[in-house]
Amino acid sequence: MSEGPQSARARHLEDVAIEVASVAAGYVRVRSGQATAARTKSSPTDVVTHTDMECEQLIRSELLARCPGSSIVGEELDDDDGGNNVGWIVDPIDGTVNFLYDLPVVSVSIAATIDGEVMAGAVADIHRDEVFSATRNFGARLAFEPISPTELANLDGALVATGFAYDAGLRATQAQMLTRLLPVCRDIRCMGSAALNLCWVGCGRLDAYFERDLKVYDYAAGALVAHEAGARIELPSTADRNLVIAATGGIFDSLRAILVSPND
Repeated sequence: MSEGPQSARARHLEDVAIEVASVAAGYVRVRSGQATAARTKSSPTDVVTHTDMECEQLIRSELLARCPGSSIVGEELDDDDGGNNVGWIVDPIDGTVNFLYDLPVVSVSIAATIDGEVMAGAVADIHRDEVFSATRNFGARLAFEPISPTELANLDGALVATGFAYDAGLRATQAQMLTRLLPVCRDIRCMGSAALNLCWVGCGRLDAYFERDLKVYDYAAGALVAHEAGARIELPSTADRNLVIAATGGIFDSLRAILVSPND
C-alpha cells in the first residue's frame, strides 16, 4: 500500500509507541520483585501498585515530549485533553497482579489514535524484552519483523487463552463458558495480560484468546497488533456481551458460537 501523509503519520506514531513502551518496560523491569500495593479499585483483588502510577506518569511525560498537544487516556491517572487530533491509550502495567506476585507475564501497552481511531500501537513484554507493534493497514511486527497467526482450522487443536473479571458474578458466568469450551479445544491458559495474549495470537503462540469486561486500555494496542497480523478480532459490544475475541480465522466462528451463548 502506498503511504500518504496520514499513513506516514501513523507509522511515526508506531515508532513513538515503540520507543516509549521500551522506556517504560525498562522502568518496570528493574522494579520487578519489589512491588507494593498502593490501593484497590473495583474490588479488593483489583490492585494498583505504586509502580503502576509512577510508570504511567513516566509514559505521559515521554509521549508529550515527543508529541506535544496529544490527548492521553490511561488506566491510573486522569485524562489529559490535548489540542490536536492525536490521542494515546495507555496501560502502564498490564498484568498488575502478576507484577505484584513477581510472575513473568507483564507488559506495557500504548496505542495511538488519530481522530479517535486506533492507528498504531506497541506492547512491550517486560520480562522477555520483546516489543510487538503495528500500524493500521501496514501489518504487525515483533522486533520490526512481520508476524502472522497460526493457520489452525479445527477448534479441537486450539490452545486458547482467557482471563477473568474482578466481579464475582461475572466470574461465575465465565466459569460456565469454560465448561463448554474446555472439552472441545486442546487446552486453556490464563496468564494475566490481555495485551500480551492478543499479541501472542498475532504471532502464533496462541490460537485464540477471549475475555469479558476488558477496558479499552487493556486491548487497544494488542487488538491492533493481532488484527494487523492477520487474526480475526471482535471487540466489546452489546451483541457479544462485552467480549473480546481474537483467533486465527479457521476457528473464529466455531469459538464464537461457544462463547456467545444465549444462556449467559
